[in-house]
Amino acid sequence: MSEIIIDDRGPVRWLKLNRPEVMNAITSEMLQQLNDELKAADDNAAVRVLVITGEGRGFCSGLDLKQAAAGEGIGGAGLANAGARHYSTREICTVTLQRMDTPVIAAINGPAAGYGLDLSLGCDIRLMSDAAILMPGFARMGVVPESGGTWYLPRLLGWAKACEISMLGDNLSAEQAEGYGLVNKAVPAAEFEATVDDWANRIAANAPLAIQEMKRLFRHGLTQDFESHSHHVLMSVLNLFKSEDFKEGVQSFVQRKPPVFKGR
Repeated sequence: MSEIIIDDRGPVRWLKLNRPEVMNAITSEMLQQLNDELKAADDNAAVRVLVITGEGRGFCSGLDLKQAAAGEGIGGAGLANAGARHYSTREICTVTLQRMDTPVIAAINGPAAGYGLDLSLGCDIRLMSDAAILMPGFARMGVVPESGGTWYLPRLLGWAKACEISMLGDNLSAEQAEGYGLVNKAVPAAEFEATVDDWANRIAANAPLAIQEMKRLFRHGLTQDFESHSHHVLMSVLNLFKSEDFKEGVQSFVQRKPPVFKGR
């Protein structure tokens, strides 16, 4: 059985971590497959939105500790050699995720711990079931947020709140996570999948070239001064003015009809 399930729903692709018996704990093999699927989705023009979620009751319980305890996988004794290859910038999933132009929604359906929490932080939007919890217990395990958390948390929450969450290591409910701004929305479990579908399809219905360019500009803006970034934005806008999607957007606005964007 594949450890990553692909579920295409029109222009929205769902990637489901598929080890429900261990709350979707991550193995090195699973990471490689996930990395490959992220790249494939980003290269596929038919995929306008990607959703990452977990099969069963959990989102992702982190790295597979049993595999690590046995001296296997990226958390085991082989980390200095075979496992370290995973952490090359070509292969690490969270780096691939950060480079993607396709918008990505984390559908946090259940507990997200360790690597699972970092994985969700790397997504562009986070929707969280009220049956889920975030488990930033890195300090209690003697480690740090190793796959993006140390970069994302201060940017998402500010320095002091990032320190509070990571250094105390207390679990966070969906309500707390929403209140902190760590997730976009806490959703009742009974409405969760329908809400994720709604958000994903509404994004997919918008102009894909513009959505992708927004994401690129947000990413570049993290390392640019305002004036340089403004020039970058201007060049992007001038290019978008030449697209068929821009013409469709203007015509649909004038004619008061829903636009049909083709990504050209």
